[in-house]
Amino acid sequence: MISHQENWLLAALQTDDFAILETQLEIVELRSGQVLYETGAIVDHAYFPHDAMVSLVTIMKDGGTVEMAVFGREGVVGFASALTTRASLGRYLVQLPGSASRVPIETLMEAFDSRPNLRALFFRYIEGLLSQTFQITACNAVHGVEARCCRWLLTAHDRVTRDELPLTHEFLAEMLGVQRPTVSLILRTLQTAGLIAQRRGIIVIADRQGIEETACECYGNIRERFSELGFRFPKGGQKEAAPVLPHQP
Repeated sequence: MISHQENWLLAALQTDDFAILETQLEIVELRSGQVLYETGAIVDHAYFPHDAMVSLVTIMKDGGTVEMAVFGREGVVGFASALTTRASLGRYLVQLPGSASRVPIETLMEAFDSRPNLRALFFRYIEGLLSQTFQITACNAVHGVEARCCRWLLTAHDRVTRDELPLTHEFLAEMLGVQRPTVSLILRTLQTAGLIAQRRGIIVIADRQGIEETACECYGNIRERFSELGFRFPKGGQKEAAPVLPHQP
């Protein structure tokens, strides 16, 4: 049976803080390609992924997309938007399908305003999310597509409990901001090197260490910053719970 506390942020809440949210939490299934919110839409629920992964993407005037942040079992989707106008900061797009816990944003914000320990935990998470966003922006500007592709695969692998990632070349190209043939060439190179295997609509992580050696420094920098804030990520594919650790500044 799926537990709300498969999401590490929920698992890290103190018992009384979690109890405030628990009665309003519900389990939902997120489909690959599902749009949770379009840019500017009013955020009415926050989502705490279990084994799904959601990307925040910016839509350019020419229809192109740029990924700005990713959300998985370590965090919450929609909370940052709710801090001010409650208008979505961009398009929240489900990249990897799976389950999530969902709570009305009003319930979450009431708890945020009234529960100091919950508020401190969520502020730490937002700081990590901002660091991730800044690092991804820099990565997109200066690093090659192969290194960025490996960074993205590792990021996805960390947020699920399996080595098989249900990803198409089109989806990955959209997230990397490049053409599909470029992604196909890179994935073929990674497969030839034995780092991944491919089936239709599936990318299998075959040599995690080799992918880490090929990825740019941004992957490690993001993990390190989350660790400094008290968030522990196991290596991708591990099934055991890994909640946010207690942390005092």
